[in-house]
Amino acid sequence: MLVQPYLFFDGRCEEALNFYKKALGAKVTAMMRFSESPVPPSPEMCAGGDVAAMDMSKIMHANFEIGDTQIMASDGMAQGKAEFKGISLSITAASDAEAQRVFKALGEGGQVQMPMSETFFAHNFGMVADRFGVSWMVINPKPEK
Repeated sequence: MLVQPYLFFDGRCEEALNFYKKALGAKVTAMMRFSESPVPPSPEMCAGGDVAAMDMSKIMHANFEIGDTQIMASDGMAQGKAEFKGISLSITAASDAEAQRVFKALGEGGQVQMPMSETFFAHNFGMVADRFGVSWMVINPKPEK
């Protein structure tokens, strides 16, 4: 069984992909725009049911890699109201320097939820919401005893 995150950026997917490329070295492995679909969009897929008003250049589906992890993404209905509540993505860094770099990169234009600091379980741990509202936990764990 495989479980993968699927993020709906509600109109900002391409911007998010470019941000993750820069911040995390993400690699986009697939990207399909609504205009490339062999089946035209239905009213249910469009905000307010208005197919004619739909921006066909928006991303219907994308897949990107961060390290060994595959994440899927889309513009969804592109209404500009992306909400990422009750979930956080976690990145395990190999060193304190890497944890600090990743945390700073993700926080550019975002909001620190918990500053990076040493904890009883990590050399460095922090939480940040990036500029799209995706919550990230960055950790350089202490070795298990």
